[in-house]
Amino acid sequence: MKCKIFFYSILFTALSFNALADNYPKNYNIDVLHYNFKIQLSDKTDEIFGTTKINVVFKKENIKDFRVDLVNIDNNIKKGMQVQEVYFNGVPAKFIHENNNLTIRWETASTKEQTAEFTIKYKGIPAGGLRIGLNKYGERCFFNENWPNNTRHWLPTIDHPYDKATNEFIVIAPSKYKVVSNGLLMEESKIDAENTLTHWKQNVPVSSWLYVLGVAEFAVQHVDVFDHKSIQTWVYSKDRVAGFRDFETPTKDVLAFYSEYVGPFAYEKLANIQSPSVSGGMETSSAILYAENLVDGKQSERLRNVVIHEIAHQWFGNAVTESTWDDAWLSEGFATYFTLLFQESEYGSDEYIAGLAKARKFVIDYTKKDSSFSIIDNRTAETGPVTSGITYQKGAWVLHMLRNRMGNENFKKGIQAYYKKYFNSNTTTEAFIETMEMYAKEDLKSYLNQWLRNPYVLKLDGSWKYDSKNKQVIIDVKQSQSSNFVFNTPIEFAIYNSNNQNSTIIKLDLNSKNTVYKIPVDQIPSHIAADPRTVLLADIHFSKN
Repeated sequence: MKCKIFFYSILFTALSFNALADNYPKNYNIDVLHYNFKIQLSDKTDEIFGTTKINVVFKKENIKDFRVDLVNIDNNIKKGMQVQEVYFNGVPAKFIHENNNLTIRWETASTKEQTAEFTIKYKGIPAGGLRIGLNKYGERCFFNENWPNNTRHWLPTIDHPYDKATNEFIVIAPSKYKVVSNGLLMEESKIDAENTLTHWKQNVPVSSWLYVLGVAEFAVQHVDVFDHKSIQTWVYSKDRVAGFRDFETPTKDVLAFYSEYVGPFAYEKLANIQSPSVSGGMETSSAILYAENLVDGKQSERLRNVVIHEIAHQWFGNAVTESTWDDAWLSEGFATYFTLLFQESEYGSDEYIAGLAKARKFVIDYTKKDSSFSIIDNRTAETGPVTSGITYQKGAWVLHMLRNRMGNENFKKGIQAYYKKYFNSNTTTEAFIETMEMYAKEDLKSYLNQWLRNPYVLKLDGSWKYDSKNKQVIIDVKQSQSSNFVFNTPIEFAIYNSNNQNSTIIKLDLNSKNTVYKIPVDQIPSHIAADPRTVLLADIHFSKN
């Protein structure tokens, strides 16, 4: 996905969520409970041999077919998967594998709440999803990159966020490699002269893009323990010293902060893994991938911020997951903002404000180039990108403004309630807003939707002057964004006394294209600053008249 190094580390109330749904063929009549992936890897070929067992429960009766995503062989590039055998509850089943869909059919209709097991045997060379090749040292390795819907290139799954399931990987690979995946290590056994079997199992349900596999000549360090769960580092053997140093911090402190601020950490371990398959970081559950070139032994601020961000995803995106790609900000915007919250707690408010200022500049600059991208829109990974920098940076700003509006404690209580309610399940923006309204004690829909569901940035051109006769400051503000859309939001001004030492902050309502405020002030101010606390996402040009 995602290069996640973005850390500069009322019209819409009528819109219904149903009008903004991605077009993946969701099937709520069948719930996948568990995937068992058995994969055989080799140094002699890039072809993989897989057997996947899928345990499901039928939510209604008379079901006779089941569809999963699995990419077909492309004869032009000789890559893709070829299905060899399919079984339904141990009995051979009919199947059709075309258009990157595998549909399984059987004779006996289901009963409601019946459980079943499908077994799929297949082979092929992945065209995506699983990267088989050399790392920066020229060493062969195997790493996945499933985001957003590339799991289908190498694993038969419901390749969409809406369906969450537990999983396990049983990997047979040449014995020179170590294997890392989600969850806990169940077995590591040498099975013949050349190969080792490694078995990882995760008992917490996640969406398919969060399944992870890393196979390389790793150096492994058990760094620490958090809440009786192992913190691990997996880096290339040649980066052992540098990698162990880079990942010494701040993982445990970040886990502790999010656990206190949001709620319990969901997974059985936390492993930081060096990988050639990502360009920034990838938040695969319990086992996070980081770009191989970020590991240099310098404990860089850049890597530090990526670590904070990817761990934030273990809460937002992983444990609490968007139901559709339209709501990807519930993952990316949240992880970006909670990175800033950790920085505020750990490194001080100046770094927090600096991060917000950089994020605001990013949003303003991006919108000048592309004024069409809104945080929430009708998107699907089946046809195009589901995120941009706006999803991250503007999404983070929406949460910052919401926190300022609600107050720190009410915001924190709302976040905790939201996390608890949707822990290890799926959610929507509407559900998030509904939960936060319980602690804001006000209707937030109109206020939040103006930022979430339109692509515009509030642009303000304003000036002030002092009326000595009436002893008042006159502030004239125009909303000058190119669209006709009018934002309805509070705005703050700091009025500094004649000595420029003390200021009074006033909050005013901004709800029209042109607004004039008259404020009683005994003496002419030395100057007046708009948005002095950095709490409004706006492109502001404000000066003395």
